Amino acid sequence: MKVTEAPAPVSPAASAWREWLAEYAPRLFLFARNQTRNYEDAQDVLQDAIVKLVEKIRTGELIGGQDAWQPYLYTTIRRLSIDLYRRDDRRRRREDHVSADEETKQFEAFHPWFDQDGSDDETRSQLEAALQALPEKFSEVIVMKVWGERTFAEIGEALNISQNTAASRYRYGLDALKKELNNARRRGDLII
Repeated sequence: MKVTEAPAPVSPAASAWREWLAEYAPRLFLFARNQTRNYEDAQDVLQDAIVKLVEKIRTGELIGGQDAWQPYLYTTIRRLSIDLYRRDDRRRRREDHVSADEETKQFEAFHPWFDQDGSDDETRSQLEAALQALPEKFSEVIVMKVWGERTFAEIGEALNISQNTAASRYRYGLDALKKELNNARRRGDLII
């Protein structure tokens, strides 16, 4: 391509893809972040899931059109995260690095889950800690419901659980978050 030539116009399909990705990528990333508990791993898992989606679309294996993209990605992110965890767990046992935990804590301080403009640092950090302390079965449902804006039916399908189980896990998770934040307030760690 010569320097004086204008770039080729973006196709309507590429434009629609970019719009869809701009709308849903933050939600999917938050879910990946919850599944991996690590910023870089979440980026990798999300990218791998999107690559798998594109391959499925190109080969015509994905049925349901654009409506099937988000549920497919949630399921793929979850599975890739499990695979990643298993690989990392085996490696960690071999390497047994004590310093890794401290580095992760320091890194997490610079990459918060929530926008800093959205809430004060104290509340945000308490909420992050409480959400991370929840059992994964509760936290993944809360993240998909609140930030992913998914229905319980969609969450159930993505996690291979019933709609009622998804709703129960959501309620139990919110109750546990509420108790933890109330305890933090009583201890004086949080002022709301």
